[in-house]
Amino acid sequence: MANVEIYTSPLCGFCHAAKRLLAQKNVTFSEIDVMAHPDRKPEMIQRANGGRTVPQIFVGDTHVGGCDELYALDRAGKLDPLLAK
Repeated sequence: MANVEIYTSPLCGFCHAAKRLLAQKNVTFSEIDVMAHPDRKPEMIQRANGGRTVPQIFVGDTHVGGCDELYALDRAGKLDPLLAK
């Protein structure tokens, strides 16, 4: 299974929704809370090609985007194959 990383904030409803979908799929993921670790936000922005909002989700080397993009991949049947890599 691919390594999944998600940059989050505890106040972000979209972050909670993205984590809920991953949990429903029994995906183990690394969470980086940019409020608790503000020094990691520049890293997130650089990795996300300028994306400044949370969540920013990475599956392996693939930048998925945010919560909407994660759910869109799932609806299109493309999330599970990406996670299986």
